[in-house]
Amino acid sequence: MAALGLLLAGVLAFANRRLFVFEDPRIDAVEDLLPKSNCGACGLAGCRNFAEKVISGDITPAQCTVCSAAQVSEIAHLLGVDEGDVERRVARLACAGGKHVAYTRARYAGLSTCRAAAVVSGGGKECVWGCLGLGDCVTVCKQGAIHLDRHGLPVVDPSKCTACNDCVEVCPKGLFSLQPVTRKLWIACRNRADGDAAEAACEVACTACGKCVADAPPGLLTVRNNLVEIDYDWHDKASQSLTDRCPTGAIVWFTDPELGVRGHSAKKILRNDPLPFKN
Repeated sequence: MAALGLLLAGVLAFANRRLFVFEDPRIDAVEDLLPKSNCGACGLAGCRNFAEKVISGDITPAQCTVCSAAQVSEIAHLLGVDEGDVERRVARLACAGGKHVAYTRARYAGLSTCRAAAVVSGGGKECVWGCLGLGDCVTVCKQGAIHLDRHGLPVVDPSKCTACNDCVEVCPKGLFSLQPVTRKLWIACRNRADGDAAEAACEVACTACGKCVADAPPGLLTVRNNLVEIDYDWHDKASQSLTDRCPTGAIVWFTDPELGVRGHSAKKILRNDPLPFKN
């Protein structure tokens, strides 16, 4: 038995030497400086994977959008690398149709999730492209960056949003997208019905009237399938004045990452109560 034990110990020692894989001790040090949220905002599987990629030089410390500026600086100092410069992104919702401006055509009484409601004829909203307001995005957001306002519409807190993409993936209507904060011009609508039908379903829908397109530099705005679309390759030519003549306020300008401002011609929304059920 003693001889067998010695033999097995020798085999294990040999195997350990031959199969040993070196792991850079700096990986643990960098991981300790990361927020350990494993949110995936950097596009990697988790914080340890991020630490490995930073050390190998494949990415820069600034690509962790959850880290504070001090954390990024400390990681860069530890590794003796440049911090990097990554444009910050936040989640944005392409819908402004809360219960006070958008009609409901059917009462949904099933499982209280947007994905379940969407399976039943697209949900109960008159605008079949609009937000259903049941909060799947709120539930899935690990950072607590989304809440439903008094009208049942998701509101993103840019200071907490890490651009992790969870809300983008969970929304059955595809209303969320990750946008650089420097993109200030935004279409807060996805309704592709024609003008009269769109406004009959939601008072703040894009009616594809084309006024903003007429005012815009060539190439920046186009109307496609009854909805204005922005070509962000031309965004440096955008200005807040493009919102001025929008009659419904569907096109907005973000004066800061949180506040989207409607144009002067947009009708004032004074109602706070939900619109009546539409038969």
